[in-house]
Amino acid sequence: MRVEPPVPGEVLAAVRAPLEAAGATQADAPLLQPLNLLLDLAGEAMRARLFVVQAEGGTESCLRPDFTVAIARQHIESGRAAGLYWYQGPAFRASMDTDRAEEFVQLGLEMFSPGGGRVEAADAEIAGLAWRSAMAGGRGDLSLWLGDVALFAAFVESLDLPEGLAARLKRVAGRPRLLWSELSRVGEALASERGALAGMLAGLSESQAAALLEEVWSLAGVQPVGGRGPAEIAARLVRKAEAAAAPALTSVQAEAIRAFMAIDDAPAYAFARMRELAGPNDAALKTALAGWETRLVELGQVAPADRLRFAPALGHAFDYYDGITFEVRSAALGPERAVAVGGRYDGLLSRLGDASGARAVGCMVRPWRAWTGGEA
Repeated sequence: MRVEPPVPGEVLAAVRAPLEAAGATQADAPLLQPLNLLLDLAGEAMRARLFVVQAEGGTESCLRPDFTVAIARQHIESGRAAGLYWYQGPAFRASMDTDRAEEFVQLGLEMFSPGGGRVEAADAEIAGLAWRSAMAGGRGDLSLWLGDVALFAAFVESLDLPEGLAARLKRVAGRPRLLWSELSRVGEALASERGALAGMLAGLSESQAAALLEEVWSLAGVQPVGGRGPAEIAARLVRKAEAAAAPALTSVQAEAIRAFMAIDDAPAYAFARMRELAGPNDAALKTALAGWETRLVELGQVAPADRLRFAPALGHAFDYYDGITFEVRSAALGPERAVAVGGRYDGLLSRLGDASGARAVGCMVRPWRAWTGGEA
């Protein structure tokens, strides 16, 4: 395993200082994390980047790839309505790049708040803290890149697409590769044959679908492998059935979405372009863009305007972001080696079992990359 070199103590303290000064409580996360949960959140493609550990009895875990999911679970279990936590520790991700560390130190901050109300101020606060933390490493070539998964959803809504197609596009909004794959299917007649079992499951509730799948297994005398339960497998089959039944984009619709995703400019010009591309049902998009005006006012007090960029295609490895996304990038290191990343992930809390409607936004900083002497 390639281990990232240590950062000088004074540099680490400087990068950590903005997060500590936010008044957060220090948190930690177990080194071993549940594999299936992380795969559900990030998709099976993430498996190749995880260090899998198989315990006695066949249960699979993985070395901690990040802290966000674990700290969110801890917050939910605490029963508190609000929480602000900072962390520091090693994370582990496999890489095909021989120059990239697989064990590296992360610093981060996670903010949880009760549901309701506006989120723009919290978004700007966390993005601003990530910027300050990254800047404390000494680099002078940083820029703050902004995106928004919810903004893409509002744009899709403006196009008046069929409900199933719109839902499918929104699900992959935070994962550009899957979205581009969807856009490549313009005019394609999707298979009408979606599979008898998947079709049956699609018309049932989650519990009914799981029960039917267990009955089929029992009759066939088979057992599932890989640790996935009937509810999870049924949900995946239902999603595939829905995808098979939904129509594809027309060439005009696909071109509008491609143009939207290709936007990469200063925020004011990026938002003007979005308004030009929007369809007739643009009320949600207008509301979302108004929220961004508030965020930019807040961020303007932290980061210079000429260091801000907006790119709707900005996405992260983990598929749980559903609002603002951001990255602090170094010109020397390039876009593939961000110094800091973060965003809003309200939906993750409900996926982890929280029923309160709570909100969540956070960031992660790589001290080694923030340091002027770091090259990883």
